[in-house]
Amino acid sequence: MKIEFVAAAGSAEILAVPVHEDRALAGAAPGLDQSAGGALAKALSKSRMTGKSGQTLSVAAPAGVEADSILLVGAGAAEKLDDLAVEAFGANAYAAAKMSGAEVLTLDASDLTPEQAARAAFAASLAAYRFDKYRTTETADKKPSIKTVRVVTSDIRAADAAYEALSPVADGVMFARDLVSEPANVLYPAEFARRVKDLERLGLTVEILGEAEMEKLGMNTLLAVGQGSRRESQLAVIQWNGGAAGEQPIAFVGKGVCFDTGGISIKPAEGMEDMKWDMGGAAAVAGTMMALAGRKAKVNAVGVLGLVENMPDGNAQRPGDVVVSMSGQTVEVINTDAEGRLVLADALWYTQDRFKPKFMIDLATLTGAMIVALGLDYAGIFSNSDEVSENILAASEKVGENFWRMPIPDRYNQHIESKIADLKNMGNGRAGGSITAALFLQKFTNGVPWAHLDIAPTAWANKSPSPTVPEGGVGFAVRTLDRMVADKYEG
Repeated sequence: MKIEFVAAAGSAEILAVPVHEDRALAGAAPGLDQSAGGALAKALSKSRMTGKSGQTLSVAAPAGVEADSILLVGAGAAEKLDDLAVEAFGANAYAAAKMSGAEVLTLDASDLTPEQAARAAFAASLAAYRFDKYRTTETADKKPSIKTVRVVTSDIRAADAAYEALSPVADGVMFARDLVSEPANVLYPAEFARRVKDLERLGLTVEILGEAEMEKLGMNTLLAVGQGSRRESQLAVIQWNGGAAGEQPIAFVGKGVCFDTGGISIKPAEGMEDMKWDMGGAAAVAGTMMALAGRKAKVNAVGVLGLVENMPDGNAQRPGDVVVSMSGQTVEVINTDAEGRLVLADALWYTQDRFKPKFMIDLATLTGAMIVALGLDYAGIFSNSDEVSENILAASEKVGENFWRMPIPDRYNQHIESKIADLKNMGNGRAGGSITAALFLQKFTNGVPWAHLDIAPTAWANKSPSPTVPEGGVGFAVRTLDRMVADKYEG
C-alpha cells in the first residue's frame, strides 16, 4: 500500500477526520461541518458514536464539502492523544474504509504534529497487512480496495522524515508475519534460512550453519530435535554492526521449529495445523534484525535462529534418550514435545560463547502452560536481570504489546533434576510448566544477563487484539524489541 503526505485533502474519495469523546469534532472537522451546514454534528447527534476509540461513522456526500464522503473516526479523549491513540485513529480509519470500493483514503492529521501524522500512516500500513498469496479464486469485492493512504499534515518534509524511521519497523513486523503465516511445506528450515540470507541486501551479515557444522560444534540437543525430519536443521546467525567498532553486541535468540508434530510424543490431531507457527520466536528475531538494519540503528546486534522440524520417523529421538549439549551438560529427554528448549539450549550457549553479548533475549512459542497462566493477551517474561526485563516492559507499554514478568524461583530447579543426567527437559507434571522451562533455559546462559520471552499466547491471533494487528500472524515482539533498542541501547 502506498503512503503519501499532503498539505490539503482536496477532493478526497474518503476523508477520515477525528472525533474526540463527547462528540467533539477535531482537526478539519469543525470547518467541514460549517461548510456542510452542520451535517456532521447532526449525523453524530443521531448516532451512537460518541468519539470513543474504535467507533466510526460514515457521512456520504455532504453538501458543501469536496470529499465524496466523510469518515468520522473516534479518537478517544483529547487529553490522552498519545502515540497509541494516534495509531488507533489511523488503523481504525483504514479498517472502516478498506472494503468501501474507494482506492484512496485520506487521513486528516492537520492538527497533529508531523511525527503523529507519520504514526497514523504507520498504523494504517500495519492494519492493511493481509496474507493472501495462496488465494487464487477470491473475487474483487472480497478484497480491500484501498491502495493509497494520504495523510494531511502541516509539515510534509517532517512527516516524511518521521515516517522514514517508522517504515522499516513496519517492514520488520510484516516480514515476521509472513514467516509465521507460511505453511510448513513452503517454509521449512532451509527456506527460512534462505529468506533470512536475503536480508543481506539491507547491510546485515548472515551466516547459515548446516548439520555438519553444528555437529562439529557439539550442538546435539538442537540436532536431536530435527533428526526425525528429512528437512535439514539450520542455524542462522544474523549480525548488524551499526554501533562502535568492537562494542559488545546485544543478542536475540529465536526458537524456529518450522513445524512441530511433537515427535514421538506426538500431539493430538486437532489443532496440529497451528504448529506451523511454532517458529514465531525466530520470526520475531528476524523481523527485529530487519527493522534495526532498515532504520540504520546505531547499535551492534546479533540474532541467532535455531531452525528445525520436529517429526516422528524411525530416526526420531525417543523419550528417555540422553543427549550432550554444546555446553557439556547432559539432558534426559522425557518428552519429545518439549523440543523448543532443546533447540534454544544450544543456540543460547553458542550465542554467549561466540559473541560475549551485553545481554541475551530469547523468544519462543515455548509452552501451552503460558496460555493457561496469562490467557491470549499477554506474553511472559522470565529474567535473571531486573534491568533487561524492566527495559522490555517499558518499551512494550509504548507500543501496545503486553508482557507480564513471571518468577523463576531457584527452588523449582529440583523439578528438572534427572536421575541419570544433569537435567531433564520436563518438570514434574503440568504445575509451573512455563517456569521450569525457563529455568531449563537459564542453565545455558552461563550467567549472562538474560530474558526469556514466552510468546506462545501472542504469536498468532484468531481474534485481532488491536486495530494495527489483523487476525493471523502477529509479528509479536518486533516493535517492543526495536523500541527497547531505540530507547536504551543506541548511540
